[in-house]
Amino acid sequence: MAREDWYPTREKEQTRPRTRVAREEEPLAEELESERRISLDEEEESPFLRGQKRVSVRRGPLPRKAASRLKWAFVALLVLGLVGLAAAWTYRYGAKSWRFRLESRDHLEVTGAANVPKAQVLELFAGDIGHNVFSVPLEERKKQLEEIPWVESAAVMRLLPNRVKVEIRERTPVAFVQIGSKISLIDSNGVVVELPSSKQTKYSFPVIVGMGDAEPLSTRAARMKIYNTLLRELDSEGGNYSAGLSEVDLSDADDVKVTVADPAGAVLVHLGSGNFLARYKVYLAHLAEWRQQFQKLESVDLRYDRQVIVNPDTHRAAPAAQKPAPKPAAPARPAAKSRKKR
Repeated sequence: MAREDWYPTREKEQTRPRTRVAREEEPLAEELESERRISLDEEEESPFLRGQKRVSVRRGPLPRKAASRLKWAFVALLVLGLVGLAAAWTYRYGAKSWRFRLESRDHLEVTGAANVPKAQVLELFAGDIGHNVFSVPLEERKKQLEEIPWVESAAVMRLLPNRVKVEIRERTPVAFVQIGSKISLIDSNGVVVELPSSKQTKYSFPVIVGMGDAEPLSTRAARMKIYNTLLRELDSEGGNYSAGLSEVDLSDADDVKVTVADPAGAVLVHLGSGNFLARYKVYLAHLAEWRQQFQKLESVDLRYDRQVIVNPDTHRAAPAAQKPAPKPAAPARPAAKSRKKR
């Protein structure tokens, strides 16, 4: 069989490129189809994504936050109103009820009054008997009680339903005081009180002289400060020397004079304005020697450095040179005209 050569004809040459173009255009067509499909999908979904027609909502005259605040404010006012009504009812009940009436003096309880007469305290509450216990002016009664000389401080309180309690703190006297011809008691602050009417309490104090009736309390307080210092120094080492004092003269702050009670006779001792214990010990150390040296020992002046004046208040002064305490005092010699104070 003869060999047959095949040569592409024009028709075949034109057909093959078209097939190749068609194959090349297939992806492009698919891409266009896909884009079209996406575009159609968007067109179908787009009505659901568009803004819908707004529906008008009817709102209140106030915002929700303001309305909430007004609501809580109304609740708070309601609660306060109820509390106020309850308080008003309670006050009216307490002011009008017979249960809170101070019927008699038996409903007054007084404590701490040892030297203040109880009748004097009850007299201040005479106008409150038969009235409501809440009408008793506690502060006013407290001030009236503290005007009593023996009362240092007072407390007045209500004991429901119908009692009043009075607590009194009395003054503590530290000395007798002679003002004019009258003897009274005096405390550490210079307040003078009368001697108690009851004989149950007994006092053993020195008598303070040198105070005037017209002196203000501030002056008496300053004098009593000196007196307190004197007693504190004399008793500081356990000697209890203040028990031997019968009188203290505070008329001159620079010359405190004490009268010492002694079986052989009272002696007036000038202690100056300080260093009371050391000077008093000098007096005790030489007392027996001075009594032997002088027929009558009436006063001793210890205010001067290294010098003791015996009997200076009787114009028969005979100074004795002071030596150290362990050594005996020198014999008396004429008084020096000039003396140097300590």
